[in-house]
Amino acid sequence: MDTGLLIALAVLALVLVVALVLVSRQRKARRDDGLRAEARDHREEAAISTSRANAQEAEAQERAARARGEEARAEEQAALARRELRTAEERHEHADRIDPDRDESVGEDRNGRTERGDQDPDERLVADRGEDRTRGQGR
Repeated sequence: MDTGLLIALAVLALVLVVALVLVSRQRKARRDDGLRAEARDHREEAAISTSRANAQEAEAQERAARARGEEARAEEQAALARRELRTAEERHEHADRIDPDRDESVGEDRNGRTERGDQDPDERLVADRGEDRTRGQGR
């Protein structure tokens, strides 16, 4: 073989190798650009999701704070109702003690219904409901 031909083949092989390296780099650069764009899109979506999640968490905390405040007000109202009920019961008891017309064996409960001191509590419950105790027995 001729030396010139060998040199031409070596140059041609070198040109092909350089061309392949350049093409490979371009493909890698395009692929990297695509991956960068995809990563950027994912980051933007993640930022939007983070913002939504933070807003939802803030709203949930605000609701919880309002609920705690409402619960505290409800507890305060219930305590006030219990105090008023105790006061009312004490006044009823005091009125019962000082009332000269109060019959000890027959009294009225706090709802104005007649109750007998000699009546068993279950009988009073049945009487309050207007039920017949014999109903339902012996069937």
